[in-house]
Amino acid sequence: MTPIIAQAETDYLVAAVLVFVNTIWLASLVLGVPGTWLILLSTGLAAWMQWEPGVPPSEQVIGVYTLLSLLGLAVLGEVLEFIAGAAGAQKAGGSAKGALGAIVGGVIGAIAGTFLIPIPLLGSLLGAAGGAGLVACGVELAGGKTMETSVRIGVGASVGRILGTIYKLVVGFIMWALAAVAAFVG
Repeated sequence: MTPIIAQAETDYLVAAVLVFVNTIWLASLVLGVPGTWLILLSTGLAAWMQWEPGVPPSEQVIGVYTLLSLLGLAVLGEVLEFIAGAAGAQKAGGSAKGALGAIVGGVIGAIAGTFLIPIPLLGSLLGAAGGAGLVACGVELAGGKTMETSVRIGVGASVGRILGTIYKLVVGFIMWALAAVAAFVG
C-alpha cells in the first residue's frame, strides 16, 4: 500500500467520524447544548489532524475558509437563538428580567424534558419551551404583573424559545453539511 492510498483512507475515516460526531452535536442543540460550537471544535480538530505541512491553508482538506465560515455561522446561530427567545417574552410585554428568566428556564426545562418526556429531541424541545414559559411567567408574576399578563408573557417566551431552537437547528444543519462536504470533498 502506498502512502498516498493510506492517506486517502485516513482522510475518509476522519471524515466519517467527523460526520458522525457532528450529527450528535447537531441533535444536542435541542437539549440546549452549544452544539454549533462543538461542530466548529470537532471540525477544527479534524482539520488539524489532516493538516499537510507545506500545503497552502486554502488547499487543505478542511481549509481556513471553511473554519471561518463555521465560526460565522456559530455566532449567527447564537444571535438568532438569543434574539428569538428573549424577543418572544418581550414582544408579549415582558421585562428584561422575564426575558432572562425565559432563557434560564429554557435550559432547565430542556434538561428536565429530556427525562420527563422520553421522546428523543421532542421531549427536550417541549421541556425547553415549557421551562421558558413557566419561569418567565413566574418572574413577571413576582414583579407585580397580573396573572393574565404573566401567562401571555410566558406563552410568548415559549413560542420564542421554540423559534430560537428551530433557527439554531437550521444554522446547525448548514454547519453540519458544510463540514461534511469539506471533509469528504476537500
